[in-house]
Amino acid sequence: MSAPVGPYTPVVRAGDLVFVSGQLGLTPAGLVDGTAAQLQTAISNLATLLDAHGLHLDQVVKTTVFLVDMDDYAVMNEVYCEGFGDHRPARSAVAVAALPLGARVEIEAVVHAPA
Repeated sequence: MSAPVGPYTPVVRAGDLVFVSGQLGLTPAGLVDGTAAQLQTAISNLATLLDAHGLHLDQVVKTTVFLVDMDDYAVMNEVYCEGFGDHRPARSAVAVAALPLGARVEIEAVVHAPA
């Protein structure tokens, strides 16, 4: 997992909800190549952030996936299902003109985490 690419807090708690900022397919070596690999890494980064706060992917209640190219939607669905397993949070998938660092995909999450 890499440091944030901007002036923001990656994880913020508001009552029983935890908001996790958009995660890219970044490793300490940089952005991984390809939509599938970027989403796999982004989900892994999300899981790592959650773990650091005593949370887990199965507590995610909502995600938003940002795609530079909607032609990657099927690939995104496949990798997303692999990453979340049988857990199916509510989800939006949105086409965007560009993402930070030239990424092809980004994922943000809302987590239910009773205090």
